[in-house]
Amino acid sequence: VRKSMVLLKNGKSMNNPLLPLDKNASKILVAGTHSDNIGYQCGGWTLEWQGLSGNSTIGTTILEAIKLVVSPSTKVVYQKNPDVDYVKGQGFSYAIVVVGEPPYAEYFGDNLNLTIPLGGGDTIKNICGSLKCLVILISGRPLVIKPYLPLVDAFVAAWLPGTEGQGVTDVIFGDYGFQGKLPRTWFKSV
Repeated sequence: VRKSMVLLKNGKSMNNPLLPLDKNASKILVAGTHSDNIGYQCGGWTLEWQGLSGNSTIGTTILEAIKLVVSPSTKVVYQKNPDVDYVKGQGFSYAIVVVGEPPYAEYFGDNLNLTIPLGGGDTIKNICGSLKCLVILISGRPLVIKPYLPLVDAFVAAWLPGTEGQGVTDVIFGDYGFQGKLPRTWFKSV
């Protein structure tokens, strides 16, 4: 997991990176359909042919891994799909938004537009327009991210980390460096 993650963006400018994240932040918002779902982290061809949703096997979700790695004094708040009003004025240090595709295999995963499904784009807009945020994309392929890049401070492709959410937090909190590389430039549009 650590070796496959790809850092796509880190900071709104090169002089102001967001990563590695501060483990001692006072309050962190964790959001998105994929932050607390091992089935989504695993993808298709894993638990079943088309994969499963939910925490149907032993492992660590990204949310659980965040709670394990941050300071005991850090308050971690989980909201799957918060609206804009929820995000404002809550005193969050930053947000971690984990979005992506539902599990699929073979032709069931055909997608002609390759946009971020399951309301992921709306979750990014609701949160990253108001807070410093890291977006983690869970998918088996590149998806269109260009519309969201101006909003986010950092963007990571975590691919399908399986049951090991701790591998994701090992890298975003700086215990290990990013090693993953793209064989081609990430596309701007389909």
